[in-house]
Amino acid sequence: MKISELNLFKAAIDFLKKEGYTELYPPQEDSIKAGLLHGKSLLISAPTASGKTLIAILSMINYLSKSKGKIVYLCPLRALAAEKFSEFKKLESIDFKRKIKVKISTGDFEAVDKDLVNSDVIILTNEKMDSIIRHGSEWVDDVGLVIADEIHLIGDDDRGPTLEIILTKLKLLENKPQILGLSATISNSDEISEWLGCKLVENKWRPVPLFEGVYDAGSVVMNDGREFEIESSIRGKPVDLGIESVKNGGQSLLFAETRTRSSSLATKAADAISTSLDKSEIKELEKISRKILANNEHTDLIKTLATLVKKGVAFHHAGLNQNCRETVESEFRNGKIKLIAATPTLGAGVNLPARRVVISSLNRYNSRVGINMPISILEYKQLCGRAGRPQYDDFGEAIIIGNSNRSELIDYYINGEPEPIESKITDDKSLRTHILSLIATNPGIKKDQIIDFFLQTLGGLQTRKPTIKFGIDIAIKFLLSEELIIKKEERFAATEFGKKVSKLYIDPLTATFFRDSIEQVSKERKHTLGFLHVITSCEEFFPKFSLRNKDYEKVSLLLENYSSELIEPISEYDCSRSLLALQSWITESSEISLSDNLNMQSGDMHRMVETADWLVHCLRELTKQSNRVDLLEELDILRRRIIYGIREELVDLVKIKGIGRIRARILYKNGVKNLEDLSKIPVKKLAEIDKIGSTLADNIKSQLRKGR
Repeated sequence: MKISELNLFKAAIDFLKKEGYTELYPPQEDSIKAGLLHGKSLLISAPTASGKTLIAILSMINYLSKSKGKIVYLCPLRALAAEKFSEFKKLESIDFKRKIKVKISTGDFEAVDKDLVNSDVIILTNEKMDSIIRHGSEWVDDVGLVIADEIHLIGDDDRGPTLEIILTKLKLLENKPQILGLSATISNSDEISEWLGCKLVENKWRPVPLFEGVYDAGSVVMNDGREFEIESSIRGKPVDLGIESVKNGGQSLLFAETRTRSSSLATKAADAISTSLDKSEIKELEKISRKILANNEHTDLIKTLATLVKKGVAFHHAGLNQNCRETVESEFRNGKIKLIAATPTLGAGVNLPARRVVISSLNRYNSRVGINMPISILEYKQLCGRAGRPQYDDFGEAIIIGNSNRSELIDYYINGEPEPIESKITDDKSLRTHILSLIATNPGIKKDQIIDFFLQTLGGLQTRKPTIKFGIDIAIKFLLSEELIIKKEERFAATEFGKKVSKLYIDPLTATFFRDSIEQVSKERKHTLGFLHVITSCEEFFPKFSLRNKDYEKVSLLLENYSSELIEPISEYDCSRSLLALQSWITESSEISLSDNLNMQSGDMHRMVETADWLVHCLRELTKQSNRVDLLEELDILRRRIIYGIREELVDLVKIKGIGRIRARILYKNGVKNLEDLSKIPVKKLAEIDKIGSTLADNIKSQLRKGR
C-alpha cells in the first residue's frame, strides 16, 4: 500500500512524502486494515525497526485532523522521549486548519507543567504521566489517543507497575480513548491485547532480514544454515567478530556484561579498526576526540574514550555523562565510529543499529538476588533487534559467543519464544504506592472499589482474586498504621501527610523513614551529613555503590570528623560509597578526584546529584508537614550545594546565572564572596577576573540590576 492511497488529507500526505515515506511496511499496512485510521485500539507486536513509529505518526495525524482532544505518547526512558519529541515536533508544520503544539515533559515529578494544558501532543515518561494523574490535572480527561511505546516493559520489576497502573486508569476514562500499544514480539500478546481492549496486530516482518547464530569452537553457525570461520586472534572472540564485520564495510555493536568489559573490548579492537580507516576518516575522528576532551574534565575514563575514538571505536555505558554518550551515539549513526562496545542498557534505549551485533556474555548481575544470572529470551531478542541498518545493510547478524554449548543456545535463545509478560503489580511496594495514589485521588473510596480497580489491571487478569485481596489488605493496614490514610465507616481518605507523599512520588515506606528521621533532628546544630545519610539509605536513591575494602577507613574518618552532623549514631557498615561521593561533591571535589579516589564517573555523579536533589526536596516538603520550619533553610542550602557541588560559602554566588562551582570559587578567592560584593565591584574589574570576561561581567551586572 502506498502512502498516497491513505485516507488522509493532502497536507498530511505531502508531509509524509517529504519525510521520505512512500510505501507502507507490512506491519503498517496490517494496522491500517485493522482500523488504525478509524479510531480502533490496537496492540502492534512487531520486531525492532519494523516501522512502529510511522504507525504512531499516522494515528496522531488522523486523530488531530478529526478531534481537538489531546494525544499522550508514553516512553519508558527520558532519552527515548527526547528522541521521539524531535520526530513528532515536525507535526507542527502540517496545516490542520489550526496551530498544534507538541510538548515534552519528563522531569520533576512534583511539578506540573502548566504548558501541557495548551498542548495537543504530549510526550511523557510513564512516571511523569502517573505524577500528572496524581496531581489531578483536569486535561487528562481530554486525552483521546494514548500511545504506549515499549509496552512489553509492563513485565519489568521496577518500572512495569507504573505503566500498568496508568494504562488501567487511561483505559477507564469516561471518553474511552483510542489506545495504541507498541511492543516487541512477546508470547502472550493476545492476553495483553485482551486486557487493554485492543485488537492484536502481529507481524514478524523487518526491513532488514535478521540472521542469528552462535560462535563456538572457531566457527559461527547461523540459523539460515550458513557456517563460517573467523580469523582468531589474542583479542578474543567478540572483538574478532566485530572487526571482521567492520572490514567488510559494516558497523559492529558488542554487548558486554559490565562497564569494565565494554571498555576492555573497545580497547582490544582499536588498533585493528584504525588500520581500516582512510586519512579523511582519521581527520574527522581526531576532531571528535578533541571535542570530547574540550567538553569534559580529563578523568582516566574520558582520556581513554578520546584515545579510542581517534581509532574509530568507542565504549558506551552509564559511567559516561550524557554529553559523551550522545557524541558516541551520533558519530556511530553517521558512520564515523565503526565499533561500539556497550553495556546492555543501550539495547533498550535509543535507536542505534549496526550490521553485526555480538553478545559477548549471556549472564547479567542480578542485584535482587546478588548473583550473575542468564538473561531472558526477551532481552536477548531486544539486543538482536539492533542488528541491521535500514538503508545501509542488506542483512543484520546477531551472534552469541558460545562455550561448548552451541546446540543448547540455538534451541533456547535463537529458536525459543520470548517469555510471557507477567504483571508485577501485586508486589508489596507497588500495592502500597498505588493504593495510596488511588485513595488520594479518589477520597471516600471504598475497599470494594479499590479491589475492583486492581482487578482491572493486568495483574487482575493474571492473578487469583483472593491473592490480590490479601495483598491489598496488607497494604491498607500499613497505610493506616503509618497515618497515610484514615478510615471513616467504610470509606478511605488520604491524610494531609498521605496526599503530600503521593504527590511527591516516593514510596510510602521511604516517606515514613524520612518523617521518623526528621522527628529525631535536634534544633541546636546542623545535620548536613545526617541528611545525606538519610537520602542515600532509602530505596529510591540511585545509583547506590557499596563500599570497597579501601573505603572503610575514609568513611570512619568522615563519621569521626562530622559526628556532630549525624541525626543518630551510625557505623561505617551503615554507609555506602555514594554517601562518600556526595559528601566529596559538596566539598568541591573535582570529577578527576572523584574518579581517582572513589571510582565515581561523571555519569554516575550526574544521576546521583539529580536523585539527591529530588530526595532532599521530598525531605524538605515532609519537614514542612512535620512543622519543623527551623530545618527549611538548612535543607534549601543543602539542595543548592548538591546541585552545584559547592561548599556553603558559595551558595549566594551561584544564584546568578552563568556562575557555577568553578567561577564561584574563583570569585571567592578574589574577594567577591556574596551578591553584595558582586554589586560593588566595578564591571571592568569583574571582567578582568579569570574565567569571567567582559560579556559575562555585563550579564552579571544586568541580572543584579534586575534584582536576580
